[in-house]
Amino acid sequence: MERLDGGSAIPPHLAGGIVALGNFDGFHLGHQAVVGRAVARARAEGRPALVATFDPHPVRHFRPETPPFRLTTLDQRERLFAAAGVDAMIVFHFDAALASLSAEDFVMLRLFDLLRVKGVVTGEDFTFGKGKRGTVADLAIFGDALGFAAETVAPVMLEGTAVSSSRIREALRAGDMRGAARLLTRPFAIEGVVQHGDKLGRTIGYPTANLDMGKYLRPAYGIYAVTGRLQDGTMLKGAANLGIRPTFDPPKELLEPHFFDFAGDLYGQTIEVALVDYLRPEAKFDDLDALVRQMDADCARARMILGA
Repeated sequence: MERLDGGSAIPPHLAGGIVALGNFDGFHLGHQAVVGRAVARARAEGRPALVATFDPHPVRHFRPETPPFRLTTLDQRERLFAAAGVDAMIVFHFDAALASLSAEDFVMLRLFDLLRVKGVVTGEDFTFGKGKRGTVADLAIFGDALGFAAETVAPVMLEGTAVSSSRIREALRAGDMRGAARLLTRPFAIEGVVQHGDKLGRTIGYPTANLDMGKYLRPAYGIYAVTGRLQDGTMLKGAANLGIRPTFDPPKELLEPHFFDFAGDLYGQTIEVALVDYLRPEAKFDDLDALVRQMDADCARARMILGA
């Protein structure tokens, strides 16, 4: 799996590929259908299978004040694309120059000249070019003229509604982790570098690995049953607080997983924490004894949910 800059010419061994084109934040069921179709076409035609995505998200460029909303980082998407059989991920850096390209120029300069594609697969609602004026119908017309085949994939329906990133974000904000997981086909996961904190957890028997939430969407604040994946692939189970820790002063927004039966040093490591189930909202406790009793109960419940 290779990661390439969408502003540079594609290497010769990846030219003539079939590219799935979209943002694919979250890589949910609908995105998987688009990428799966591109991979199937590429394999049938003996061509490279490519995915082209955008970073930062176009919303971040046009409305920088928008609260955090991302579902996946580029690193997470790269792993997910690789697992889906993709040969290379192409990242279009979304800046003023890209935003100003007309629909025709985007196709000609990026897809045709630089990527040298022979096929493009998108969702039915995909738009492109300045002012989002380009449609899938336009893409098909450009393809006919330039010698590549454009194809669209219909939305994936689940429980009578189209699967979408917006629908996933709503579920996460409501604490419906299992609902979000059905749309994603996996639990929502946050990846980050373990930071040094105030180390209060270890003084009460619950050491935690502190992660900054970064640009991720903020799910419902509260306590979660979680799993953790370490850099070496080790999988752990635990419980985590996501929020501002109202019992402690000053408040600080963190994801703080406590992993069961684990005593290793994680500082400086990049880990991925999957939020499997929502246990309860955050609460403020009168003293540490009350907090510890509740944490005992939370961890017992998390162990039961995770089958630990």
